[in-house]
Amino acid sequence: MIISASLMCADLTRLGEDIAELEAAGVDWLHFDIMDGHFVPNLTFGPDLVRNLRPITKLPFDVHLMIEEPIRHLDRFREAGSDIIVVHAEACGHLQRTLAAIRDLGAQAGVALNPSTPLSALDYVLGDVDLILLMTVNPGYAGQKLIPSTIPKIAELAERLAREKRSIHLQVDGNVSFENARTMAANGANCFVAGSSSVFAEGMTRAEGTRRLREAVLAGTPTRQGSY
Repeated sequence: MIISASLMCADLTRLGEDIAELEAAGVDWLHFDIMDGHFVPNLTFGPDLVRNLRPITKLPFDVHLMIEEPIRHLDRFREAGSDIIVVHAEACGHLQRTLAAIRDLGAQAGVALNPSTPLSALDYVLGDVDLILLMTVNPGYAGQKLIPSTIPKIAELAERLAREKRSIHLQVDGNVSFENARTMAANGANCFVAGSSSVFAEGMTRAEGTRRLREAVLAGTPTRQGSY
């Protein structure tokens, strides 16, 4: 069960210290939300931030590209130090080509689906991905409420991955609170993007937020399907 801490929710005035605390707390990955103001109505980080942070930690960098036609920028993010690069099915004119290009660069390839995008969008690319990210809120901003219809979507995808014996991470992103994470885990998620409702929760240390989230995830994990 993987916890990927979302740096969009970190204290940007002390980002290096925050990362050191997250690493000590036992998070598994660091998650970068890259937004272009076009595909989503917000602007955040770029490859320069990824590059500047790469020397200070050995944690895998999980880079979520919420940008239009991400194939144009894959090489810059890979060169900056991205280990996992996730693109949106909705943003790619040629999804399979984009996923293949990520793998050709030596990174793990991920595909993200918005809440209203059907799982059928994955039908012809499952052999090209290492991770599938199901958005449980509409992408663009932290602090949104969970969209309830995404929970059965997690379960449906987890069942398919298990049935087809595919070793693909099932990641969730959007209001991954302690309570919601337990439900997400119970429905088959194994990778959790942690933000302001868990690891970065107000009034908690990073260590306490990470510990509580991991406990919630493990409490929700059934005796498992063995699909990962």
